[in-house]
Amino acid sequence: MSHETEILCIGSVLWDVIGRSASHMRQGADVPGRISRQPGGVAMNIAMALRRFDLSPALLTTIGSDDEGRELLASCKSMGLNCNYIYISEDLPTDRYMAIEAANGLIAAIADAHSLEAAGDKILRPLSDGRLGSKENPFGGVIALDGNLTLALLENIAHSPLFRAADLRVAPASSGKAERLAPLLKQMNVTAYVNLQEAGLLCQTGFGSSALAAAALIKQGAHRVLVTDGAKSASIGTIDGIISQAPPKVLATRVTGAGDTFMAAHIAAEMRGDTPENALKRALDAAATYVSGETPL
Repeated sequence: MSHETEILCIGSVLWDVIGRSASHMRQGADVPGRISRQPGGVAMNIAMALRRFDLSPALLTTIGSDDEGRELLASCKSMGLNCNYIYISEDLPTDRYMAIEAANGLIAAIADAHSLEAAGDKILRPLSDGRLGSKENPFGGVIALDGNLTLALLENIAHSPLFRAADLRVAPASSGKAERLAPLLKQMNVTAYVNLQEAGLLCQTGFGSSALAAAALIKQGAHRVLVTDGAKSASIGTIDGIISQAPPKVLATRVTGAGDTFMAAHIAAEMRGDTPENALKRALDAAATYVSGETPL
């Protein structure tokens, strides 16, 4: 694959353990439902969605050499994902994510991405050793980057010559990690994908709409942002203005992975040459289809 067309997904690739119930839940609830395990993590979710749009992403991450890691790696390869650049760790366990979803949304989640954090810049070696690029000839394609990396590593990426030629798309991974994106937002080659709560954390205030949040982030110096707000309007913000659209109305049956699907669909639409309005529409349609349960896991 050429550096101009290859898409890199950098960040968490792990096992998702998700409990889903059709009931409403509150703290302490004990209800019937289904528990599933499937490949997940922000980088993995984006890569899987990109494959559904007939693109060929490569993963930059760490996976343990334990039984769970070998099984996860085999699953990634069976989906047609490029696993040639994954850092296989002999001493770190494969990461995991656990969540509970109910009829009233995501109840709670814990992301155990300690191995990814411990691996640090080892996962980026292919970008500097000539396999994907170097300081003299940096990678020039699209990179989807998630906020499960450490703040120190994200700060290094923001100023690294290895990323200066890339079309860099970043997502915080979770609201608790939103502020990690701050060093990247003002870079001219960065597009940030955040939800309304994450935008509020980055701006240290609350917003009543995605349009207001997008405008505030641009005023703070962000180059380009996409702000989602669940079933309400999503917005693209640039120095040229704000574009907002409402998503289709659907009955939500799952939540985990919806934002990653939105991001992947938007990247795919822009790579096809869609206008900003059409790319936003395609992304909202894809996310709505996903949360309705019509898109396969």
